[in-house]
Amino acid sequence: MVPVQTIKKGLDIKLKGKAALETTTVGCVERWSMTPADYHGLIPKVVVKEGDAVKAGSPLMVDKQRPDIQFVSAVSGTVTAVVRGDKRALLNIVVKPDLRTDYLSFPKENPLDLSPETVKARLCEAGLWPYIKQRPYDVIANPETTPRAIFVSGFDTAPLAPEYAYILKGQGADLQTGFNALTKLTPGLVFLSLPDPCDAAELKGVQGVEFCTFKGPHPAGLVGVQINHIAPLNKGELVWTIDLLDVLFIGRLFNQGRVDLTRQVAVTGPEVVKPAYVRCLPGTPISTLVDGNVHKEIPLRYINGNPLSGSRVSADGFLGAYATQLTVLHEGTDTHEMLGWVMPRFNLFSTSRTYFTWLTKWLVPGKVFEPDTRVLGGERTLIMSGEYDRVFPMDILPEHLVRACVTNDLERMEQLGLYEVAPEDFALCEFVCTSKIEVQRVIREALDLLKKENGD
Repeated sequence: MVPVQTIKKGLDIKLKGKAALETTTVGCVERWSMTPADYHGLIPKVVVKEGDAVKAGSPLMVDKQRPDIQFVSAVSGTVTAVVRGDKRALLNIVVKPDLRTDYLSFPKENPLDLSPETVKARLCEAGLWPYIKQRPYDVIANPETTPRAIFVSGFDTAPLAPEYAYILKGQGADLQTGFNALTKLTPGLVFLSLPDPCDAAELKGVQGVEFCTFKGPHPAGLVGVQINHIAPLNKGELVWTIDLLDVLFIGRLFNQGRVDLTRQVAVTGPEVVKPAYVRCLPGTPISTLVDGNVHKEIPLRYINGNPLSGSRVSADGFLGAYATQLTVLHEGTDTHEMLGWVMPRFNLFSTSRTYFTWLTKWLVPGKVFEPDTRVLGGERTLIMSGEYDRVFPMDILPEHLVRACVTNDLERMEQLGLYEVAPEDFALCEFVCTSKIEVQRVIREALDLLKKENGD
């Protein structure tokens, strides 16, 4: 019997617009895009030019610092544009897809029969290596290193998060093969965290991994929280992480001999008419995913990911490389209220007793909210004591760490555990912050600074 780790600190935010357990499929699109900004820290080098014909699995760009890490096309077709911005910064590589996808062929192999070096080479060649990230720094892992362990979270507790049990149905073989490949990449353990209770037979049937079970409010499903409770990361140590749904890509590579990046994305949010799952590829136009299914009469915000830690994307943008969820919210820029935030409210979520909605926990259990994106206040250079700690379940002092990051105190950052965290671990801290500090941005900039100072 696997012992259950109970997360007590945190916050579940119940929003309207949870995806129904039904799936539609996106047909052939007019354009597909690779966006280098999806890969933090990447210095891209384009290896194609306009007019080139590519297959699914063909490299479009490489990491200039580590050319063995390739970034490949998810579709077959013709490169129509290499879009650059200021100072020739690469913004997008656009491909016009063929009506029928032609895949680049790779060997069909059992990863358990291969050496770790061969598995790494296969993943790099197929463009799947960027899905593996490392801690510290929360960046794409260096294939020349070896991690102490690999951690995978088997569930997501963020607002409106996709249901893994539904997505994994019928994909148990690819999931097992993907985990077999991961076990070759570390001399240590591959940890798979399960929710309590776990309804996914495909997850419970995975072999060759170390199971851990968690229950509690968000952020219990974050891999950073799980690492902190299972085997905390110390200075000088290295661990890798990968999203559970990206493990399927690795399994398909070895089972089918091709790069198939198809995934089921949860299209969610209060402004989606019929929230559901869409079978599509990363890089699909946002307009295709929400066509006729959003309230266009009001200003909308599209988010690649969940409302807490996702990244903003324009209506004419593209689905992110790592996104398993697309969230649509009301911007709120057309809202004008008498007395502003002073007005008493019954329909706006609050973690304090500023509004009467705190009573709904007892009076209306299960009530869902329809938020907009207004901040309702300005940033103040004051970090309230105890505010972050109420929702931060890691054995780290969040307020002290954020102060050290704001002041660029490298020694204090190291002492207080910056090596162990990622920006998403502080999403709830940012949400409850009455000073409106962009805590995730602060952590991201501090991680980049620490990486630069250490020469990693």
